[in-house]
Amino acid sequence: MNTPAKFTTSQIRADFLEFFKGKGHTIVPSAPLVPGNDPTLLFTNSGMVQFKDVFLGAEKRSYVRAADVQRCLRAGGKHNDLDQVGYTARHHTFFEMLGNWSFGDYFKKDAIAWAWELLTQVWKLPADRLLVTVYQTDDEAYALWRDMIGIPESRIVRIGDNKGAPFASDNFWQMADTGPCGPCTEIFYDHGDHIAGGPPGSPDEDG
Repeated sequence: MNTPAKFTTSQIRADFLEFFKGKGHTIVPSAPLVPGNDPTLLFTNSGMVQFKDVFLGAEKRSYVRAADVQRCLRAGGKHNDLDQVGYTARHHTFFEMLGNWSFGDYFKKDAIAWAWELLTQVWKLPADRLLVTVYQTDDEAYALWRDMIGIPESRIVRIGDNKGAPFASDNFWQMADTGPCGPCTEIFYDHGDHIAGGPPGSPDEDG
């Protein structure tokens, strides 16, 4: 396996925003860490918070594509990562979420193609180290990864309802108990056999 280049966080931010600016996205500043107009949240916990009213149809922006680097804090509520910090290698309380957003414009085909282009052509991640997950019934995303991107089926993992309830899945995104929701797809990087942990969906996926 090839070893990818190393980047600073500043370079990653800049590369991300420049890439999606080139794809016609408006660059939007990070919303405040403490949202001023959302009484349902103590802290901004994801990149979509400042676009919530757009997704709900209550607000219309002057653009249909956006990209941002959102400062997030998860220490309670639905997205509470605090209990996972120190137990997994991927949970933090504070982090910056890179987001590209489409408001009634492009959909899965472009989102998948651009994510792959960014990872493999801009950041030069070795394609043979990348695995993807899709929701169990999302045949469209599965076919795009397999046929358009060319990922072998052995590295495309279907994830079903693995959290004890219908649509409660690592690959089914929900804003809240009601509201915007739908299947999602994720990309994972295999660090190699010297790092503990298995592929997504396996019993030892968290190491």
